[in-house]
Amino acid sequence: MPGVAQEKSGWELAQVNIARLRAPLDSPRLADFVAALEPVNALADAAPGFRWRLQTEDGDATAVTAFEWDAGSSAGVIVNLTVWESVEALGAFAYSGLHREVLGRRREWFEAMAEAYSALWWVPAGEWPSTADAEDRVRHLRSHGSTPWAFGLRDHFPPPDQPAAGPSAGRSDWMCPA
Repeated sequence: MPGVAQEKSGWELAQVNIARLRAPLDSPRLADFVAALEPVNALADAAPGFRWRLQTEDGDATAVTAFEWDAGSSAGVIVNLTVWESVEALGAFAYSGLHREVLGRRREWFEAMAEAYSALWWVPAGEWPSTADAEDRVRHLRSHGSTPWAFGLRDHFPPPDQPAAGPSAGRSDWMCPA
């Protein structure tokens, strides 16, 4: 139930979101986005409930090759893959502070996507998902909608070791500002 502390679980929440670039990362059009990467990533790293994020030695994941099949006519796809203690921890970070401000500007930098561009799923505590795992979850969510195997913040499921009658609705303040 949103807003209620979750029982300690042997599971953590994996999250992926992708974006189709309107221009190359080194273009003036994306300069504000690129400038925000380091401070937003630092906030995520220090956020309560944060466990892990995909990154290269540069400190972000913009050079990671994944989701190439989804690029369409865009300038490419970037991926954000993280692990959190809980749905609540992810939501609290994603829809507050600087991250929310940056999220509110995403239409300036990324193409609108009609299909799912984000997916959540549970992973055993301490295990980090791969980009192949993330691609599978997004494809599943696009094909089947929200299920315990792949879901979103709007209709999430509890960890596999906790009972559930169906998906739980996300909080009203966990919606994208853009």
